[in-house]
Amino acid sequence: MARLKEMYKSDVAPTLMKKYSYKSVMEIPKLEKVVINVGAGEARENSKVIDAISRDIATITGQKPYICKARKSVANFKLREGMNIGVKVTLRGERMYEFVDRFFNVALPRVRDFRGINPNSFDGRGNYNMGLKEQLIFPEIEFDKIDKVRGMDICFVTTAKTDEEARELLTLMGAPFSK
Repeated sequence: MARLKEMYKSDVAPTLMKKYSYKSVMEIPKLEKVVINVGAGEARENSKVIDAISRDIATITGQKPYICKARKSVANFKLREGMNIGVKVTLRGERMYEFVDRFFNVALPRVRDFRGINPNSFDGRGNYNMGLKEQLIFPEIEFDKIDKVRGMDICFVTTAKTDEEARELLTLMGAPFSK
């Protein structure tokens, strides 16, 4: 559980300090938070969808998700202000490190035809974003208990100033980037 955090302190931080020659220990980039988001367009017809998504996300992350509501009414999407349209979880601390460890070492290798994650999905400020097509890659989710296969967006927020530093940080933490 705390394996990744200990690895960060013993291996990752000193390696980054040496490679980028930081003057202070506080300059070393670290993982700040991980945000998992699931948008549910079909929730406007069926309110039970949000409950199913919340249950799946809570099982995956070990934390109760926040239900996102529509800010504006949009007639073309048949959407009214205040309707439930998605679910998100922000992980920090121990839960974040535990999730990242399970995600990189258990869930991602279960993806069909997996050759690594896209190394070009950084946003220019040191944050990494990726999408998943199905929640079934997590071993906590049982195939029989889900009502529909849904995807999710995962955002790794780091304190790195550049994409290069963030890529190095995530690589040292075990992110399987494709070559």
